[in-house]
Amino acid sequence: MTVEVALSVMVGARVERLLVCDGDDECTGSVTLAELAALRAGADCTDRTRLRDVLARPVPALSPLPL
Repeated sequence: MTVEVALSVMVGARVERLLVCDGDDECTGSVTLAELAALRAGADCTDRTRLRDVLARPVPALSPLPL
């Protein structure tokens, strides 16, 4: 699943966290909506970036929300 598809699924399902499973249905990690949004905003993320690829690298720090 790509980052874009995961974001769409999460927004549609109104969830904040997505469990990521491998081909054997074993949970390999999880990702939050905020983490995916930060990844999508990064320069190295494309519409073909897959979740399994981003779980192996650190998520960029989120900028603080304006007051």
